[in-house]
Amino acid sequence: MNWVVLGIWVLVVIVGWYWWWRMMSKQMIMKMNKNLKEETGGEIPKGSSGWPFIGETLDFIACGYTSRPVSFMDKRKPMYGKVFKSHLLGRPIIVSTDPDVNKVVLQNNGSIFVPYYPKSITELFGKSSILQMNGNLQRRVHGLIGGFLRSPQLKTRITKEIEMSVDLTMETWKDKQLIYIQEETKNITFPVLVRVLMSVSPGKDLDFLRREFGEFIKGLVCLPIKLPGSRLYKSLKAKEKLLKMVRKIVEEKKMKMDRGHERGSTVTDAADVLLSDSGEANEMQGLPLDFISGNLIEMMIPGEDSVPMVMTLAVKYLSQCPLALQELTEENMELKRQKTPLCEDYTWTDYMSLPFTQNVISETLRMANIINGVWRKALKDVQIKGYLIPKGWCVLASFSSVHMDEDNYENPYQFDPWRWQQGKQGNNNNSNCFTPFGGGQRLCPGLELSKLEIAIFLHHLVTRFRWVVEEDYIVNFPTVKMKRKLPITVTPIYSSS
Repeated sequence: MNWVVLGIWVLVVIVGWYWWWRMMSKQMIMKMNKNLKEETGGEIPKGSSGWPFIGETLDFIACGYTSRPVSFMDKRKPMYGKVFKSHLLGRPIIVSTDPDVNKVVLQNNGSIFVPYYPKSITELFGKSSILQMNGNLQRRVHGLIGGFLRSPQLKTRITKEIEMSVDLTMETWKDKQLIYIQEETKNITFPVLVRVLMSVSPGKDLDFLRREFGEFIKGLVCLPIKLPGSRLYKSLKAKEKLLKMVRKIVEEKKMKMDRGHERGSTVTDAADVLLSDSGEANEMQGLPLDFISGNLIEMMIPGEDSVPMVMTLAVKYLSQCPLALQELTEENMELKRQKTPLCEDYTWTDYMSLPFTQNVISETLRMANIINGVWRKALKDVQIKGYLIPKGWCVLASFSSVHMDEDNYENPYQFDPWRWQQGKQGNNNNSNCFTPFGGGQRLCPGLELSKLEIAIFLHHLVTRFRWVVEEDYIVNFPTVKMKRKLPITVTPIYSSS
């Protein structure tokens, strides 16, 4: 009986404490709102702070494990509107599912908003990460990498290199019936990207980078505990090994440049681009080697994670939409028929000019939501569309909510590549409502290269194979992946031409 009484008292204390915390939080926010409204004319969006300390984090994570991770936002939009306050990962936060608000957040990087990421990411990438840097340095590095990836020299050779990587992987399929697309696509993209970044060819060095990077990336979203044996500890150890090898590659490149060659005379990869840059005219200072090495590792992520997953999900969605698969196959077969008799090489333009293929890629990017949003922290009080974001608060600009909002896309959960045809009604296809690669100053510099890789993969897949997909489903947290790596049974239909 005494235990029952004690239990009741504990419950009363907990409930009373929770009620007191909610009341105090509400009063504090109301007072802050009143003061800020008098100063700025704006108002903190409506919402809930959830439970003490944990806020609404548990519900946010739980929704991430469901088939519809945006359900966290969808449950709150009818109550509070498209922009609402919450409390996630230990911080007060404004969640935006409004494309216009998201645009302002993306375009005001550095001056009003700065990147904010979970502690595991900041621990792994470090302070000099391109994800966390701001101002002139961020614009400088972003511009250098973006310029190189868009350069005619790279476009001329990269198409052939991607084709070779696709062909090398698909040649092994002839001896297999069952393959796992999620793994096979990584075999295509990772070697290509590492070659673009550092000119590393297939062999022991590439195998080492692939193995250690796979260990490194597992810790991007984990508990920030660095004890031996923990996930973060293992990932940090993997990064140490990566840094040692990448630093050696960068040092060798710099020695070759310094050995009688003018800076910038032989630029073949991203490492050369960063080493060749001497900064602004009034600086005449190159980027530190450790800085270059660390950021080259960070740039490997698309080759191991995002681009392979878009390829994988394209296969899944096409398998569920026979009409789209048929039209995609016909378009790519026609290109093959045009090229084969003339023995012509395919060009970057050939692949990027296939209209329905590009529609399939756009629709896959919209539904996949590999980058589901960005986290930013306000450096000062800022007002957007009447919403007030207090200094120090975080903002989650949710891309996935915009992509899956029926106000922007008709039947948003239906795979419909035809929605991207010009003049199609019922879809808000402006740039604000389609942000799979982010936006503003941090727009992904490799977006065109990524689309090219996906287009080449799809071309060779549909012109050389037929397949049957086994049952599998998407896991959305902590990152997007297939539960079973999407097993498919492939049947060759054409010999490689």
